[in-house]
Amino acid sequence: MPSFDIVSEVDMHEVSNALDQSNREVGTRFDFKGSGAEFTLDESKILLEAGSDFQLEQMMDILRAKLTKRGIDITCMDEGKAETTGKVARQTVTLQQGIDQPLAKDIIKRIKEAKLKAQASIQGDKVRVTGKKRDELQEVIAMLRAAELDMPLQYNNFRD
Repeated sequence: MPSFDIVSEVDMHEVSNALDQSNREVGTRFDFKGSGAEFTLDESKILLEAGSDFQLEQMMDILRAKLTKRGIDITCMDEGKAETTGKVARQTVTLQQGIDQPLAKDIIKRIKEAKLKAQASIQGDKVRVTGKKRDELQEVIAMLRAAELDMPLQYNNFRD
């Protein structure tokens, strides 16, 4: 029986490249000279440090642009609140990976409501969809792409 997996993953190598480009741009821009503004990556968290809240906003714009250029969907970013302590403003951005339980249940519910001949099951942080025909699975993919979910989804591990 044909099957595929619905996942939500972020290519961390591309994120690292985007952060390197962002750090280079911040280092060369005149409005950031001497402010000590920088991006740092810690597993799936990006830490932004700057001299003021306004600079943090500028850095977020730079980060969004660089991630988008690298093919990373920015809806996976969970932006924390900006915290200002003394002369340093900090903000943490968490990159969400994997499909959480409520979203997985919503995906399964959407597949059942569409009355497609496909079964979906939760397998950890991904959803596996199986069906008798390849066309039915392609309909599921088309239906989920049309649905506007709050996480970017990828469809991989397609087996015939």
